Amino acid sequence: MSVPCETVIPPDEHILTVQEAREPLYQKLEQEVEAKLVEAAVDAGWSPYDALNAIDQLKKHDPLDG
Repeated sequence: MSVPCETVIPPDEHILTVQEAREPLYQKLEQEVEAKLVEAAVDAGWSPYDALNAIDQLKKHDPLDG
């Protein structure tokens, strides 16, 4: 029986910063939150267009984004 050969990359050849590792997670979370905000706004009678514009305006004034 032959065992498949696995390539293991040594740690010094594959380094991710914490920011690089967490970036996709935060992007996914941001998309999920935005979708829920739009859904809630539409349920409250807003148009999707108005909801997205309001979210964009909030992002412009978010101290954590800048």
